[in-house]
Amino acid sequence: MKTRRACLAAALLTAVALTGCGSSGSGGASVPDGWGTLKTKGVDVSYPKGYEEQSAAERGKHNAAAAVRAQDGKKVSVITVQLGFTEANSAEQAAIAAEAGIQLGADVKGQKDVELAGTDEAKRIDFSFKATGEDGGPAKGTPVEGVILTGLDSSEQTFAVRVDAQQGSLPDGDLDRIIDSVEVH
Repeated sequence: MKTRRACLAAALLTAVALTGCGSSGSGGASVPDGWGTLKTKGVDVSYPKGYEEQSAAERGKHNAAAAVRAQDGKKVSVITVQLGFTEANSAEQAAIAAEAGIQLGADVKGQKDVELAGTDEAKRIDFSFKATGEDGGPAKGTPVEGVILTGLDSSEQTFAVRVDAQQGSLPDGDLDRIIDSVEVH
């Protein structure tokens, strides 16, 4: 379990951070024109124009899908999907495991229930931290915010959709639409 947690923490720490508070929408909303969609066996999530989907070779080995938005050669926002990242029997347990992977020193604002299309139970975790300046992300000390949506898919496997962005790089409306686009299979 410790090794799996360490791998989860390492994988989650490689992401950059996210902006906005967003709503806890009802999920399954239509995808705006020009948006792309990360499709996996457990969950799909759409992303705004300006993001580039990463290939399996480009994204972290623990990510089933990822999309990155860069500005001036730096990652300013990353959307990732992880599947089966921990053994859990509920969205609450999945949320506890997801929280364990958030950068040390982050300000975790807590978790709350969120409605996502395709599942009866999901959690949302909001957090913020200062960028480390590593892995092609924002300069050290740049404020970043994040959201993780987590729960169990139809095969009772955990999923985590994480949206990270440098503060000010992702409008709240786009964050809301990303969250509303999540469909669990």
